[in-house]
Amino acid sequence: MPAARVEYIAPWWVVWLHSVPHLGLRLQPVDSTFRPGDPSYQESLLFLGLLAAVGLGLNLAFLATYLVCTCCCQQDHGVQSKQRGSCCITWMAVVAGLFCCAAVGVGFYGNSETNDGMYQLIYSLDNANHTFSGIDELVSENTHKMKEELEQHLDRLSEIFAARGDHIQTLKFVQQMAGNIIVQLSGLPVWTEVTTKLTEISDQTSFVEHYRWLSYLLLFILDLLICLVTCLGLAKRSRCLLASTLCCGVLTLLLSWASLAADTAAAVSTSDFCMAPDAFILNATQDQISTEVIRYYLHCGQSVSSPFQQTLTIFQRSLSAMQIQITGLLQFALPLFPTAEMDLLGIQLLLNSSETSLHQLMAMLDCRGLHKDYLDALTGVCYDGIEGLLFLGLFSMLAALAFSTLICAGPRAWKHFATRDRAYDDMDDDDPFNPQARRIAAHNPPRGQLHSFCSYSSGLGSQSSLHPPAQTISNAPVSEYMNQAMLFGGNPRYENLPLIGRGSPPPTYSPSMRPTYMSVADEHLRHYEFPS
Repeated sequence: MPAARVEYIAPWWVVWLHSVPHLGLRLQPVDSTFRPGDPSYQESLLFLGLLAAVGLGLNLAFLATYLVCTCCCQQDHGVQSKQRGSCCITWMAVVAGLFCCAAVGVGFYGNSETNDGMYQLIYSLDNANHTFSGIDELVSENTHKMKEELEQHLDRLSEIFAARGDHIQTLKFVQQMAGNIIVQLSGLPVWTEVTTKLTEISDQTSFVEHYRWLSYLLLFILDLLICLVTCLGLAKRSRCLLASTLCCGVLTLLLSWASLAADTAAAVSTSDFCMAPDAFILNATQDQISTEVIRYYLHCGQSVSSPFQQTLTIFQRSLSAMQIQITGLLQFALPLFPTAEMDLLGIQLLLNSSETSLHQLMAMLDCRGLHKDYLDALTGVCYDGIEGLLFLGLFSMLAALAFSTLICAGPRAWKHFATRDRAYDDMDDDDPFNPQARRIAAHNPPRGQLHSFCSYSSGLGSQSSLHPPAQTISNAPVSEYMNQAMLFGGNPRYENLPLIGRGSPPPTYSPSMRPTYMSVADEHLRHYEFPS
């Protein structure tokens, strides 16, 4: 007896989405029953996609208005105004980054849920397809046994038992039972068209789901890359990166609204199916399988009787009667006709294998296995699948909000960069606090470096090519500078303070200079009188 049916209950989001008004392109109401081949129903789904297109148009109009106002308004060049503008840009970038990260996180979850639901549907379809194929195979196998293999054994036994009328009557009874089995098996539904359709649906679903999942994954990666590059452009104050990310942001904004349109239409249409899946399946299979059989599998329970019960009962009784007759022939006819042993044992083996096939056929025709596959498929589509689509729709809205914020922050940052560059252009190039001067100095280092005392002492011949820097103010006697000028070939030494006045020797000098330096130092000391 079939077990009590596990009831399918549509989740609340299916009821909510099914209650969405279905309108045609002329705003006329359309029946919300799932009818994918009906043009009016297709129009209602197209209308939902057009609503997303209207949202995209409003979003672009708002962004265009904001950009025009930002570019045309006069900007205050005060310090406080600049600080407020920089702070506003920073917070806009932070908010956009948070929305982008939240959108990608929600999108990953929704994409995974939808993928799990679709592959649960594919797995259930494959299981049901395997069951239907097994039923057809068992029916074909048993029909072949009863028609051909059993007939061959009975023909040979008829020749052997030609002189015994009672044995011939037994063989005719066995042949009659085999005919009953063939008739009953022929009354079972043929699932060839159903398996072909299920295989086609499974392959198409697997193909579409693979590329859908991959497309969303690439969209998530693109969103993260654009957010990261935008933050990098703001941090580096790079106009090139900022312009590139703004263009990519507009493209991603279009993709976000397009994905929202597709997710909305898919979620609403799937919810229409999930509100009444039994009715749609009955209408779709009424030309292939009898309604009684379909209802048996869709409403599996104690109140529903199996339409195959009579067929299986006749099959079982016929096999039992045939086995009894063949067993009697083995007991009474075999001692008189030893040549009939091979055919009688062959028939007995055939009946035993048919009995095994009967039990397998009874298990496959039972509604519990196929009904479980049906419930699993509904769970995958109506629970995980639609829930994932809702999260993907939320991802699309958050991504559109994030990139709208980034696009709004872009022109403000561009204008802020231009204001800073004009402020730096007004500063002196020699100002050490000018960042542009520091960048120029870093990229173009001075070609000539001032030589130290050692360089003057070691390369006297090249000193005439050096240009002295500006003279520094010093309280040292002029005679000391003159003596140093005579010491170094008439070229003055450029130091802040002379070494001689401090009474300290130069850091290094060559051996050839030592006598000259000592004589000049002694002459210098004679000008001073020391107290006794």
